[in-house]
Amino acid sequence: MASVYKINKGINKPIEFKGLKAQYIAYLAIGLIGLLILFAVLYIIGVNMFICLALTAILGTCLFMFVYRMSDKYGQHGLLKKMACRSIPDFIKCTTRISFTKLRK
Repeated sequence: MASVYKINKGINKPIEFKGLKAQYIAYLAIGLIGLLILFAVLYIIGVNMFICLALTAILGTCLFMFVYRMSDKYGQHGLLKKMACRSIPDFIKCTTRISFTKLRK
């Protein structure tokens, strides 16, 4: 008797939602929450509602374009690699030979 098992073909693949990969989903969610808070603060202050909506729509569009561009450019781990690359020194300055002479011992 043969058993039938469903194979999950998404194993070891990055989380993806509408083209966004990995951490970019969280970046977009945080940005949208920030826009919601900005809209609420502007509305409570007394700014005209149409100005609040227009500003939120423009910033939301910019947020989506920026996050999707970063996701396409850097991929799943590329942004973290770029940030790690900044911490690598350009050169190492060594003024004495002591460190090299002790390598043989």
